[in-house]
Amino acid sequence: VQLQASGGGLVQAGGSLGLSCAASGGTLRTYAMYWFRQAPGKERESVAAINESGHRKFYADSVKGRFTISRDNAKNTVYLQVTNLKPEDTAVYYCAAHPSFSPVGRAWDSMYHWGKGTQVTVSS
Repeated sequence: VQLQASGGGLVQAGGSLGLSCAASGGTLRTYAMYWFRQAPGKERESVAAINESGHRKFYADSVKGRFTISRDNAKNTVYLQVTNLKPEDTAVYYCAAHPSFSPVGRAWDSMYHWGKGTQVTVSS
């Protein structure tokens, strides 16, 4: 399965973006999906996750109430709506797939599939 994140851009603090993660070469139906981000000079961190059916979700404390993860299995796509953006949200955002959902997120190196990220830059 190949994954491609898109939808990033430059936005002012307080603004919003809609990120997408499209899959090709296979189905996402059997995977829990995760969004990660990596800011310059920092480790990649898990920010959100969703289980195969979309009924269970995880959010990092730093994004709770501002980010919303969703999925459309018919479109083989996962989304991350990011709102009320802050300069500290500036990072490259990646999507990744794992066979099972964890309510506390997972480490990047445990992911089974991942793709290139999309840059989100928030100006103050």
